[in-house]
Amino acid sequence: MIKTVAIQGVKGSFHHIVSQQFFEKPVDAIECLTFDRVVESLITKECDAAIMALENSIVGSIIPNYALIDTYGLHIVGEHYLDIQHNLMALSGQRIEDIEEVYSHPMALLQCKEFFKQYPHIKLVEDKDTAEVAQRIQEKKLKGIGAIASVLAADIFELDILAESIQTIKHNETRFVIVKRTNSEVSENDINKASVKFESDHKRGSLAAILNVMSDCKLNLTKIQSLPIIETPWKYAFFVDVTFEDYIDFKKSKSIIDIMGEGFKVLGEYKKAKL
Repeated sequence: MIKTVAIQGVKGSFHHIVSQQFFEKPVDAIECLTFDRVVESLITKECDAAIMALENSIVGSIIPNYALIDTYGLHIVGEHYLDIQHNLMALSGQRIEDIEEVYSHPMALLQCKEFFKQYPHIKLVEDKDTAEVAQRIQEKKLKGIGAIASVLAADIFELDILAESIQTIKHNETRFVIVKRTNSEVSENDINKASVKFESDHKRGSLAAILNVMSDCKLNLTKIQSLPIIETPWKYAFFVDVTFEDYIDFKKSKSIIDIMGEGFKVLGEYKKAKL
């Protein structure tokens, strides 16, 4: 049973929101300012599971997190899609005209840059975490400083929201995965999605051959991400998500690709999230 989870950021962060929404029973969150620290908390058994953002509908894949999951042999046991709404907040009693600097995670600043073109007097500064900035403003009573964070962060740290939903693209979702040290405990009857990794030589038809096997086995490819294998120039590893109606079809494809000798590795088998 999962009782503690590691999250990137502090309470009020989007990872914290996922920890509240995904699990059926309340869990304690271990706050980590980096994903390296998140993984460390998991592999040293400080927590039962960890939550990691893996891709965003605007900016795409968060490639370092793919590498962390693979390097440390972690297992994806679930996923959650979160609607990301960015809000500008500051200490009570201030207006946007009073704000001189806004600190936030680089991703949040990127997603909100069009909004701030209306306010050229505001300097945008990259920081480690959205909610951690909100926490710092509250603790140090920083006037003239704004944060971009969630409504939950504004509530927790008692800040006023000066502008709501300031991201450029209003439909902005992030896919988070829940990872553990061991495989999923979900019944095979409930498993309908898998995340896998395989390697492919830099030669004609090698990738197509694997994808054809997946297609023949009635798997639906929903995501593919390539990463170079650093030790071997011009050879690539591919991280792929597939969905299927019957778990037997996935097992069949795995057996065939194993025979092909393409270094097939299952990163996770789980129940896909509803979009």
